[in-house]
Formats: sequence, C-alpha cells, structure tokens
Amino acid sequence: MNLNNVIAERKNKTIYRDGDNCIKVFDAEFSKADVLNEALNQARVENIGLNVPKIKEVCTIDGKWAIVSEYISGKTLARLMEENPEKKEEYLNFFVDLQIEMHSKTCPILNKLKDKMNTKIDQTTLDATTRYELHTRLEGMPKHKKVCHGDFNPSNIIITEDGKSYIIDWAHVTQGNASADVARTYLLFWLAGDKEGANRYLNLFCEKSDTAKQYVQKWMPIVAASQSVKGDEKERELLLSWVDVVEYE
Repeated sequence: MNLNNVIAERKNKTIYRDGDNCIKVFDAEFSKADVLNEALNQARVENIGLNVPKIKEVCTIDGKWAIVSEYISGKTLARLMEENPEKKEEYLNFFVDLQIEMHSKTCPILNKLKDKMNTKIDQTTLDATTRYELHTRLEGMPKHKKVCHGDFNPSNIIITEDGKSYIIDWAHVTQGNASADVARTYLLFWLAGDKEGANRYLNLFCEKSDTAKQYVQKWMPIVAASQSVKGDEKERELLLSWVDVVEYE
C-alpha cells in the first residue's frame, strides 16, 4: 500500500489515499478491540439505505492496525461551510435533513446507546451522587432503536461533485434515542466555538422533526458526561460544566 498521500490527521490516527482506497492507520498503542469494533460498526451500517463507504479490509501495516475502505472524492460539508459562508443556512438545512434521514433507519445488531452511556458515566471523574443522578435520568429517557451516529458533524459528511452525500466515521454508532445524537451534535458545534451555529442547528432540527427543544436539552448533561471521558483537559472542563446544569431555560 502507498502511504505517501496524507489526506487527514486526527488524534491517534492518520488517513491516506491510495487510488480508490482510503487507508486509516491507527497509532501503535491504539486498542485493537476499538479498531475492530469501528470496522464492524461501519460494516453493519453499509446496507441500511444510506451512502456509507464500504469496508474493504482490516489489516496491519508496520505493526499498526489499519482500516481500508472506499475513497470518496469530494469536499466535507465543514469545508464547504468555510468556503461559502453565505450558504451556511442552506448547508445547515441540508445537514439536519440528512441527520433526520439517518435517524429514520434501524439496525438491530448495533450496540445500544444507553448501555454505552451508562458505561461512560461510570468512567467519569464525577462524584458518586452525580453519577447516580445521571444514571437515573438516563434510565428514565424513552427507549428508541434509531441509528445514532455518535459524532455527526459537518466534517463527517462528504459531498461529491455530483452532489451525492456520504456519511463517514462510524466508530461511535449505536441504536437508541435520536435526541441524544442531536445533543451530541449540538455540543460539537459548541466545543468548536460556533455557539450561534449550535443554536441555529438545534432550532432547525426541532422545527423539522417536530421535537420539543426541552426534550433534547434533557439529554445534554448525560451526553456531556459521556463525552467528557475523552478529549483534552480544556474540553473536559467545559463538558463537565454542562453536567452541573440540571435544568435549561
């Protein structure tokens, strides 16, 4: 495999293009179980009616685990937003429509969102009383079986030249309540410093899906706590500040 063409670098991984192949190479210390789980998750959602790059191979390269999938030629929605700021509202509408379409799908063999979040809450540095309150709130939330991406943001949407959209990076996909997925996306906009975009996104999603904003907001402390397990110290501090907010206006 040719690893001369780097197309993206992310924490603990480097992504290369080799012809029609996209090769994601993980750092040597990256968990083998997590690599295999990511490949399995993506394979599971390949045939649910969405445009998802197909997994071709899981292998090792110089002792490092790698996932080889189809290379999708195009630009990320995040890049299009940067290049065409006057079209941000149009892009946000498209983004929300695509997320709603994804939530209309089911995939019974995916792991359950609630199970993952309960595990993450236990892994936080929060005190026992706060963890108990979060577990209780999570248990009280309605149980759904919708496909939830877990990291749905504009950088994980690729638009081809002919306008076809692909959703990438399915490492965190689960089945569960769509509003938890929406809360996660809202927090991603917020963490990126785009508070205006976060609020516009949330308003658009709630309008288009006929979802009460308060319903999504009830997920915020749960999702923030779950997300605080990863990320840098500054991000963790901001996320844990959301956990302290019990009610939202």
